[in-house]
Amino acid sequence: MAKPAKYKKLFDGFAGLKVMIIGDVMVDSYLWGKVERISPEAPIPIVALKKRENRLGGASNVALNIRAMGATPILCSVIGKDEKGDRFMDMLRQEKIGTKYILRSQGRITTTKFRIFGNNLQMLRVDEEVEHPLSEQDRKAFSKMICSLIATGGVDCIVFQDYDKGVITPELIGEVVALASKHSVPVTVDPKRKNFMEYKGVTLFKPNLKELKEGLKMDLDPSDQATVMNASQILIEKLDCTYVLATLSEHGVMISSKDSLSDRNLVIPSHVRSVADVSGAGDTVISVASLCLASKCTPYEVAFISNLAGGLVCEEVGVVPVNRDKLLKEVLALL
Repeated sequence: MAKPAKYKKLFDGFAGLKVMIIGDVMVDSYLWGKVERISPEAPIPIVALKKRENRLGGASNVALNIRAMGATPILCSVIGKDEKGDRFMDMLRQEKIGTKYILRSQGRITTTKFRIFGNNLQMLRVDEEVEHPLSEQDRKAFSKMICSLIATGGVDCIVFQDYDKGVITPELIGEVVALASKHSVPVTVDPKRKNFMEYKGVTLFKPNLKELKEGLKMDLDPSDQATVMNASQILIEKLDCTYVLATLSEHGVMISSKDSLSDRNLVIPSHVRSVADVSGAGDTVISVASLCLASKCTPYEVAFISNLAGGLVCEEVGVVPVNRDKLLKEVLALL
């Protein structure tokens, strides 16, 4: 099959996939305004508010990206029984993303990140959140719900989108990975610090450079490919995972494989872009990489396509999902 036809078929095939996303969700709240003067109270700019906007963030942005690529997201998370939680559920319904597997807890608040923009530049972020793990009651209820869904079949891939807010626990990771292995469902991970070394036995692990450095306690220079390759192979051994997909910012991405000899470490360079905002790029990369993995793409294809997707969303201000048609067009143009 010619390459253009192959990739068009791949993108069309995403429509048949169901992806479970487990992780911390949040409301990304944007306050847009204009700056024309400095406050007399302190040396800080005064933002005259012009517009407010709320968007789905965290693991729910992964759900948006999965849906934008044509697949069906199954979002699983825990939020508060609060006004922001009500708003979050309304936003899911507006985006036609299911709310059945969103557990609402009296003991938590719904994470909200306020980003304040003046003259189209982000000036301040305020986070309203809790970071403690789920209560034992909530953990058991959440785990039971997720494991029941996996056991019934029909899930093509599972994504852990970890933001260190407490929804994902070591116990939950162990239960889900064991059940996914039993049902031959690939598991991908976008990690954070707390659970970094807990994701043993997953299929694909996607740290960024900072997470890779902190997780392995190594000083890494992204321009020195050999040291990053070595770190990725160490991580593969420690986690017993199949792939490590390390995102290296302007240096592109590196995908390292457990068993492959000829393609053990592949570096995909970044493309020159007009970067407006890197927020949410990691969500996009793990979303597209997961779909490619579920579609049995090669390691190179997983890294190549997801790298392009992450770059595309960096051209937009704020957290936005990838544009499927634009991504396919860019993939075809670079063949």
